[in-house]
Parts: sequence; structure tokens; C-alpha cells
Amino acid sequence: MDHGGTTTIEDYRGQFVVEGGAKLKLRKVDASWTGGVAAADAAQITQKSVARLAAAQRLLYADQRSSLLIVLQAMDGGGKDGTIDHVMAAFNPQGASVRAFKVPTSEERAHDFLWRVHPHAPGAGAIAIFNRSHYEDVLVTRVHRDIDAKTCERRYEEIRAFEDLLVHRGTRVIKFFLHIDKAEQLARFAARLDDPARNWKISEADYAERPYWDKYMTAYQDALRATSTRHAPWYVIPANHKWFRNLAVSRIVADTMDDLHLHYPKPAVDLADIRRKFHAAAHGG
Repeated sequence: MDHGGTTTIEDYRGQFVVEGGAKLKLRKVDASWTGGVAAADAAQITQKSVARLAAAQRLLYADQRSSLLIVLQAMDGGGKDGTIDHVMAAFNPQGASVRAFKVPTSEERAHDFLWRVHPHAPGAGAIAIFNRSHYEDVLVTRVHRDIDAKTCERRYEEIRAFEDLLVHRGTRVIKFFLHIDKAEQLARFAARLDDPARNWKISEADYAERPYWDKYMTAYQDALRATSTRHAPWYVIPANHKWFRNLAVSRIVADTMDDLHLHYPKPAVDLADIRRKFHAAAHGG
């Protein structure tokens, strides 16, 4: 990925995508980057993209040939909930689901690490949004040395195979790492302290994990490089500015759904016959 030079809105997928196997240094990615886009302009563009998402979902549901999985990963305070509120709210909940993956339960730990994830993959015509995901099992577990390097590499292989299975079954997979810097995270934690409506979000774990920041960045770099593929790409989104995060994510999701070439299916009934019956009924026939 390259944040040098200028870009246009249409470049975002190419601008932020992680090339599988390529070098990635998150410390070199400017989390405040906006490409010269003004906040006021971004709001209008995002609104149009969100409208596109709503229309695309209706097509996806009617078409029934594809599904969409959106994975959101970030450090604590990175904006996963905010992205769901401001971007994914475009989706009708009848055809979309949000699943948050927290610390595994004892039952989940008794199975392979993907066991708890697969049942929440989207069926035909549906959208699933993962707020954290199966990637926690190559991030937190690696940082805290619950798994060794060999196990981590094997899990990368299993994740690629799992996502490849979803793709071959008609699911488009897109994955976002919402990239904030360490100073922005602390500022967001402070805002939670000052806002009674967000006090409940404060956790001891948030602050306990901050000393591991550099280790998390390394874990993310390795995981993104190892699991970003053509059909299940990772995007690193500069997310210090929430308005730019919403713009970039909404645009990428909308463009991805356009690539599915969705269309409304042909009617399963004879419309001429139905119109005749309706006409007869309307006239007392």
C-alpha cells in the first residue's frame, strides 16, 4: 500500500489494500492521512456511498447468488462500533447480522479456533459483519504467547483455507484494519472518561494492553500480510479521523458490491396473467 502523492476517491481500494506477502510496516502508515479530502466533502460522499449500500443490499437479497462478509479489526478504541453505526447502519437488519467475538467461552476453547466463527458466516443473499473475528486467535494469542510461532503459521494457513471455502461458496470477503495511532487511542479513552454515555465502555483491559502496542502492530503486520488474498483482501484504513474512516470504508464496500454484478431475478410467475386476474378482481370479476 502507498499513501504517497495524490489520490482520488476512485483509488481507495488500490490505495489501502494489503498485497499478500508484501512488506507492511504499520508505523510508516499515517493514521491521520486523508488525501486532501475535506471533512465537509467527505460527509456528502459518504452519504452517497451509504445510499449505494442500501440499494446494493436489496439486489443482493433478491439475487440470492452471493453473500458478503465484512471483517472489522482494530486496536481498542479504533472505531469498530462507530463504523457499524455510521456505515453498516445502511443495511436492513432482515438481511444483515453483526457478530462480536469476545474472549472464547470454555465450550469454544474445547473446539478448534474456527468452530465458533463458521456458523455466523452469511448465507446466500445475506451480509455478515464481524466486530473482531477469527483473527483474534492470531493476534491476542500471539502477543501474550498463548501460541508459538509454528502454531501461528498453521493458523494463517487454516484461515486462508476457511476464507477460500467461503469464497468458493459465493461469499465475497473484505477485511478492514482500522488504523489509529497510540496518541489517538489515548485521546479516545480520555473522551470516554468525560462522557457519561460512554463510561460503560471503559475497561481495565484497555489500559493493560497499551504497553503491548508495538507487539500488536507486529502481530497485525504479519497476519495481514499472510492472509490478504485477491478474493479476501485486507485494507488498512487511516482511522484517526472518523469521518475519513467512514468515507473510505463505505466507498470500498459499495465498490466491492458493484463488482458482484447483482441484478433482480426474472419473475417466477406470468405477469400478464397476474395483471388480468388483478384487473378482473378490481372490477368485481
